Amino acid sequence: MDLLVNLYSRRMAALAERVEDVAATIRPALPPELHIIQRWVREHFSEYWVSEVTVAMSHQPPGCIVAVVDGELVGFACYDATARGFFGPTGVAESHRGGRIGLALLYRTLEAMKASGYAYAVIGGVGPVEFYAKAVGAIPIEADKEDIYQGLLRVRPAMDRGQ
Repeated sequence: MDLLVNLYSRRMAALAERVEDVAATIRPALPPELHIIQRWVREHFSEYWVSEVTVAMSHQPPGCIVAVVDGELVGFACYDATARGFFGPTGVAESHRGGRIGLALLYRTLEAMKASGYAYAVIGGVGPVEFYAKAVGAIPIEADKEDIYQGLLRVRPAMDRGQ
């Protein structure tokens, strides 16, 4: 399911207040950090997300925001990776979940999108719908299972490939 977020909503200001004291440095990623971010995303999430991070980092400025605690990467969020105007992927290390780092990444990334000229953001292929609805008032986009990920190539296990 895809969601739509109004970047001019009052909920954005409310979210800013909720994340102003998060115990992490939330900042744009730097191009020389790409290999570190790719490795971290591969270890914690998936190769698909590594591909999206790589695309987001190829923009100028990079479309990737990172969360850092004590000099270590603990989370990331991207935009304009799969499609223009799309937020995501995003993730936080399990050991740092529950501390509003994900909310801070969401806020900073949506603010970067707004600064780039977007009025709305699409959150594609959402898992935690309630999280985004509560955080920024995201609403479902009716699509009847038709979305940008329709027909996405998937890696099959070696057994399925006849190996």
